Amino acid sequence: MVAHLPETLWRSATHYVRKQRDEPTGPASPELFESILAEYDEDAVFVHAGLSDVSAAFDGNPYEFLLDRLDAEFESILTPGYTQSFRETGHFHRQETEPAVGAFASLFFDDADYRTCDPLHSILVRGDYRFEGRTHRDTFAPDGCFGKLADDGVRILNVGTPWLVSTQLHYVERVLDVPYAETVEVEGTVEYEDGEREDVIQRNYSKNKYVYYWNRVGVQRDLMEEGVLDLFDLNGLTVISVRADELLDALEPKIEDDPYYLVR
Repeated sequence: MVAHLPETLWRSATHYVRKQRDEPTGPASPELFESILAEYDEDAVFVHAGLSDVSAAFDGNPYEFLLDRLDAEFESILTPGYTQSFRETGHFHRQETEPAVGAFASLFFDDADYRTCDPLHSILVRGDYRFEGRTHRDTFAPDGCFGKLADDGVRILNVGTPWLVSTQLHYVERVLDVPYAETVEVEGTVEYEDGEREDVIQRNYSKNKYVYYWNRVGVQRDLMEEGVLDLFDLNGLTVISVRADELLDALEPKIEDDPYYLVR
């Protein structure tokens, strides 16, 4: 434990929901940010990051700042390598198709050691974490890659996002069989570095089949009240964290009581 972490900040992690701020993110303490990361003892972390807020909070290159701190605390760093263009193009090159989900993922693409071969929701990995024995053709299935994140209790970490951002919520929807979400098969070709081409049928959620919005603020508040989600506000820079297994465990009874809980 980090004994010097201010008690008021710890209280904010369990009882405070950050409101939308009119003021921009301001300078924050690197040491305080490092002490937050040091609280977590998981080997692997799945990161969603907003580099513009990281840049506003800390001096220097925001990507390098964040990656250096993550490298210091975790054995493996995971981040989205998502390429929704596969729905239209039907083509995904595992080594060459760049992620389309923000600056952090685009930069991390060059530093990753491994990428899963899911053409829609690939996961980039820096470190030794792998997905052996998991299906890569049914993205949010219990025996898929996101299922492994839940089984292993991987920590989900948001830095510089306005609220909880987590693809793991799609996994929760699939596993708990919510009535508003459907899956479809998307056909196309996956190409590998050695030139091998594989015709695939990828099962994923039905994009634009239904229109809904996750109630992110309400879900975040409830997870904090359950004691499974930490939220820190470092002069406007948010740091949000929850384990993938605890996310599922906390949401399951709520969705059983109200299948539309996530979208209310």
